[in-house]
Amino acid sequence: MNFTELADDPDDTEHTPAERIAAASRSTWVSVWVNLVLTVSQIAVGIFAKSQGLIADGIHSLSDLVADFVVLFASHHSKKDADEDHPYGHQRFETAASLVLGTLLLAVGIGMLWSAARKLNAPETIQTVHMVALWVAGGALIAKELLFRYMLAVAKRVKSSMLVANAWHARSDAASSLVVGIGIVGNLAGYPILDPIAALIVGFMVTKMGWGFSWDALHDLMDRAVDEQEVQAIRQTLLETPGVSDVHDVRTRKMGDMIVVDAHIEVDAAITVEAGHDIAVEARARVLQRHRVLNLMTHVDPWRRPDLDHASPVNTSPPPVH
Repeated sequence: MNFTELADDPDDTEHTPAERIAAASRSTWVSVWVNLVLTVSQIAVGIFAKSQGLIADGIHSLSDLVADFVVLFASHHSKKDADEDHPYGHQRFETAASLVLGTLLLAVGIGMLWSAARKLNAPETIQTVHMVALWVAGGALIAKELLFRYMLAVAKRVKSSMLVANAWHARSDAASSLVVGIGIVGNLAGYPILDPIAALIVGFMVTKMGWGFSWDALHDLMDRAVDEQEVQAIRQTLLETPGVSDVHDVRTRKMGDMIVVDAHIEVDAAITVEAGHDIAVEARARVLQRHRVLNLMTHVDPWRRPDLDHASPVNTSPPPVH
């Protein structure tokens, strides 16, 4: 999947930012209800059917449910306007929430690994699972695949890269249900050790997800720059602004899902300060319109044509007073 093809499109006049936010909220609530049903059914049937793999997958669904609520909660608070204590706004509320969520997932994943390892060290304690566990695992696989297809369709319709990422996260959840289903089939076929092995794999997946959330959030809180491709796109927008001769020292740092940018732009040294200021204002407006940039601070540098480097300097002194 090429995420750049579905990146947020600033020239998309069919869908306003408000419509994209509304679409994201609706799809997240659909995910909430799906994960709520899966969590209850997987854990309850897993306990009844004595399937550690199904219980692990239910805990995985529970972590997704918690993640959905964290997204909704953080999204609500991050939309608060800037104030005296937070002049850049509250977008990093989402980053802090991701760090907390990642830490929780990491702890849950390690606990799942520990439980599965104990079972594998005592294979005589592994019981044969009930057939109903296989039906629930299959239902979970279908539900997560359908959720993936629904979220991806919404993402394509409103051209939102954030929703694309959420959709593919649902597809990764379907992979964990497939692993659990294979483990249950193996258990029913006379290889009971495959069920805790499936739980072990799901534990690894949850641990990896928790580590990824925590690590990314930690780096974002330390003012990590965005990727080079996005930096070059911002630089190109600045260069395309009428009156901008060159751009250098473009620096970025993440602020939640938004970006704060500092850049030096070069303008003709012979124009007035007011004209240079107008060019900088236009450059800033273009970047804020076309990219997910929260604020752009520009530093205007003088630029002289190479063939005028040795020409006499422009006389900027005020005319004499008579």
